[in-house]
Amino acid sequence: MPLAMNREVFITCAVTGSGGSQDRSPHVPRSPKQIADSAIDAAKAGAAIVHCHVRDPETGKPRRDVNLYREVTERIRAADVDVVLNLTAGMGGDMVFGSPEAPLPLNEKGTDMGGATNRVEHVRQCLPEICTLDCGTMNFAEADYVMTNTPGMLRAMGGMMTALGVKPEIEAFDTGHLWFAKQLVEEQVLKPDALVQLCMGVPWGAPDDLNTFMAMVNNVPSTWNWSAFSIGRNQMAYAAAAVLAGGNVRVGLEDNLWLDKGVLATNAQLVERAASIVTNLGARILGPEEVRQKLNLTKRAPIAA
Repeated sequence: MPLAMNREVFITCAVTGSGGSQDRSPHVPRSPKQIADSAIDAAKAGAAIVHCHVRDPETGKPRRDVNLYREVTERIRAADVDVVLNLTAGMGGDMVFGSPEAPLPLNEKGTDMGGATNRVEHVRQCLPEICTLDCGTMNFAEADYVMTNTPGMLRAMGGMMTALGVKPEIEAFDTGHLWFAKQLVEEQVLKPDALVQLCMGVPWGAPDDLNTFMAMVNNVPSTWNWSAFSIGRNQMAYAAAAVLAGGNVRVGLEDNLWLDKGVLATNAQLVERAASIVTNLGARILGPEEVRQKLNLTKRAPIAA
């Protein structure tokens, strides 16, 4: 497939994530105020979209507390800079097995399984423009951890998101996830103008070599909008690769902690570096209102508490 460079690019900043990075960098935000402030700084640096998880303010460990999401949302909505809000809905699908010889019972310490309604409740209350839908189950980095998203769960969650008027961002960690996402569109669970994030280099999904990346790109329908990222040291290389292949860009501390070798980054610095790459390639960076028009998004306030 010949390259068709994207000349009008939006940048997403993945602000904090749910991985165990909170003690590896002082810049990883924990509290709702820290998360919102970091998201606002990223928006001022050029991110049109901010993708947010929430964490325990004391320990930094991932949480699914609706009140934490609400505080993050309200702080971002009250900011003096506009930005499209993208909340994760990936939490609540964590299954940690016991040892290889005794996989059951599950390890209660790491397992967090929620029902579809429970996993989408913060989306219902906060009404972001976008929320994520991890479109598959996969072995995820650690020895006995499985990211669990069954077809039935994804149909239920995707249907709820669509009914709420919140656009699901399909998180595709491998080609099979794209295959199932197409099925959700065919079944009208998701709308035809789908949005997908190609997640590269996450063990044990799609590796971040360019052959695999282009296989993913070539499986995205032409009517969809897409973005891509890779984790760690290849984050900025994939900012360039995504634009050259016709897509949009995601960077942020969820995926990479470093600006340069030995230099820990802030979210704003990662966005600034990505914006420099995009503009040096000759593309224009879209603002949040342009992204809303492009993706058919609606900005709304949270429902009353």
